[in-house]
Amino acid sequence: MKVLVGLFTCESNANVPLKNEITQFVVDFGENVAKKARVDDVFAKEGVEIIPAIYASAGASGVIKKDCFEYIESCFVKAAKEHLNELDGIWLHLHGASEVEEIGSGDHHILKSLREVVGPYMPIAVVCDPHGNLTKEYVENCTIIRSYRESPHTDADETKKYVAKMLCDFLKNRQNIHAIYRKLPLILGGEQSVSTDEPVASINKYMDEMEKDPRVRSASWHVGYIRHDCPEAGCGIVVVPQTQDDQEYCEQKADELAKYVWDKRHEFHYTGFTAQPEEAMKMALEFKEKPVMITDSGDNTTSGSTGWNTYVLRQALAQNSDKKFLFANICDPNAFAILNNLEIGETTDIKLGMNYDENSTSVDINVTVKAKGYLRGYMMHVHDAVYGHSVLVHINGTNIDVNVASTRQVMCEKHQFDACGIDWDNYDIIVVKQGYAFPEIKEKGKLVIMSLTNGATLQDTAKLPFKRIMRPMYPIDKI
Repeated sequence: MKVLVGLFTCESNANVPLKNEITQFVVDFGENVAKKARVDDVFAKEGVEIIPAIYASAGASGVIKKDCFEYIESCFVKAAKEHLNELDGIWLHLHGASEVEEIGSGDHHILKSLREVVGPYMPIAVVCDPHGNLTKEYVENCTIIRSYRESPHTDADETKKYVAKMLCDFLKNRQNIHAIYRKLPLILGGEQSVSTDEPVASINKYMDEMEKDPRVRSASWHVGYIRHDCPEAGCGIVVVPQTQDDQEYCEQKADELAKYVWDKRHEFHYTGFTAQPEEAMKMALEFKEKPVMITDSGDNTTSGSTGWNTYVLRQALAQNSDKKFLFANICDPNAFAILNNLEIGETTDIKLGMNYDENSTSVDINVTVKAKGYLRGYMMHVHDAVYGHSVLVHINGTNIDVNVASTRQVMCEKHQFDACGIDWDNYDIIVVKQGYAFPEIKEKGKLVIMSLTNGATLQDTAKLPFKRIMRPMYPIDKI
């Protein structure tokens, strides 16, 4: 048996000024496609030959330029056309929240284009991020579609392998089935759907029980993505039947799962402590133990923000405190270039901040270089890859250190701090660019506070200026 394998992932935040060229994507071909997607071992074990299309990942970033997307899509279509008479199925990792200028959802466009090549019956299995947007047409074009369960996405690799194995099993016993979709009039940010907390923990348990039913192949809940305005936005659920005879039964199960999620709409909330920026700073300064972790949620780089914002830094500079601060990171390529030319121990004056808007207003500071390092991957991303570089500086006359980065990259695991030459045990208050706190940040912090700052990842869903979404939509509208 032969299966076409490809990956296209980009979580497109339309609120940032940068658009994705092909150079923003990590691109690979040949045998590296399945290796980097981390499913090569599953297909090898099942005796399935892989036909590689393309591996193209830009992580969380901006909207994708049309010509960039058209090149990526052409690689999928070309591979399908060239091997059409050999293919038994297709395995895709599509994020679900790509946005392409003049086109809309890149994920949806790729799937539609592939269906035009292979027809309605070729088995296509899609694994996706729960922070992706769906439509009925998109889901029904999938034979199998399953999202990760956990947020943060600690089960991403596990889910990719799970869907690959499901596809292999399906190819041994072909059925005329398609995935079943229900849209919910519910819109949530990812920060309101942390899976270790309720109600998501109960929803995941409910779906785990559903998947024990021999008539249900898989069940998933898709939180959706809110950082670009599109008609696909909003929560959805998907149920995949085991056989053609189970299709009607699974329609009923899809209704039950949709009702279960909808009935919990009032329970969704931010995990842990959340506070307006002034209160968050006050709480951190008054807390007796260390470290306190502050997440600058309006500049959450894991949801595509730039990492440029200096608002919390300006807050800290205005304090008269003996608490030791670390900012990890503030992205400023211009300041980084100046600092990177200095030796450790050298002192200079810099402007830190990109001055793009009020949130990224620059500050004039005198700094001493303390360390140099590089930005590493986290969770399912390659840990020893170099995603950029950083210079750790001390702001003279204060108790504040800042890790100035060449590019945006979240700092959420200890090995990332180590690679930048930072001992996080040296600090009382550590400020990171996240929404929800990732597992190691949550475990390390004696107190973790989400500071409800402004920026490209504003957390108050009701304040976001949606024009194209389905209405009414809770909690924007009172339903």
